[in-house]
Amino acid sequence: MRMYNPPHPGELLREDVLPSLGFKIAALARVLYISREMLSRVCNARSAISPDLAVRLERAGIGKARHWLAMQSTYDLWQAEHREQPDIKPIANVA
Repeated sequence: MRMYNPPHPGELLREDVLPSLGFKIAALARVLYISREMLSRVCNARSAISPDLAVRLERAGIGKARHWLAMQSTYDLWQAEHREQPDIKPIANVA
């Protein structure tokens, strides 16, 4: 089964969470005790959701930390699978 290109979890923050809260990036950044620049980078898919940010989102009542990290991991894995990689052979065939 081929997986589609999953969205970066920051897009969910930008497109769904911020509007539903009626917040701008700066306001949410203050609530989470992070810089506006850092949150902006996440919301614009230029930085990953870190474990620390995932915990802060959960503590703010914005989803579960494990869910945010799972979305980030799914996004990262898809990106890695679709980048050019070296031709790795199975270890059983290396000798």
